[in-house]
Amino acid sequence: MRPPVLSAILMLLMLAVGVAAHQPFFEDVDITADNPWFVEDPTISTAIYAALDTPDDVDYYSFNATRGQTVLLSIFIPQIDGQENFTPRMALMGRGLPPARPPERVYKPEGFGTVMLDPPKNATTFFEPFTRTSYWTRQKELVRIPADGRYLVAVWDDSGRTGRYVFVIGDREVPGGDLAFPLKIRGYWRPLADSGQNRSQNGSAPMRQPGQGAVAASICMALAFLLRRER
Repeated sequence: MRPPVLSAILMLLMLAVGVAAHQPFFEDVDITADNPWFVEDPTISTAIYAALDTPDDVDYYSFNATRGQTVLLSIFIPQIDGQENFTPRMALMGRGLPPARPPERVYKPEGFGTVMLDPPKNATTFFEPFTRTSYWTRQKELVRIPADGRYLVAVWDDSGRTGRYVFVIGDREVPGGDLAFPLKIRGYWRPLADSGQNRSQNGSAPMRQPGQGAVAASICMALAFLLRRER
């Protein structure tokens, strides 16, 4: 392949991700207590597009922080058909936090305290201009870290609802994320296949489909075409 053509296509893909406010990633493998999603820098705005796939599913995220540091923890719910009442709970666990306990189903390491971060009663709506999609804002808390060390965040739903959510940590905008985000977001933006209680009775399509998927797909199709020509 001619280097200028390849470079141009790669630049377009990088631009598609770079204009987003967060570094976006997807839960390609189930996030568990034994395999939590590790956030390398909790100050950088990072968005993990995830899902609670089963009624007893609990997702875990971990990060290292220092005493006195403030970390923003948020949950947004994609405005996908049937998710209006999807309100997952969130808990921050670590040393130096109050000696509270999350529900039994949530794993808490020995010696860790807990801060419960429950969703507000009245949700607000957030519009993301890059993908032209809308979200309900649930939790949004700026937490001060009490001690140096590792911290663990758990996300679950008390009522056993399943659904999609976006976990956002950090507020410092730095370019990065999954280069395939414009392609993956379109597949993500639909109800879970097994979440019957979160779907509408008529099984309608999502409220709003992302607008960037078709553009990114065209770029990838062009790349595949050029690759075939160079064989």
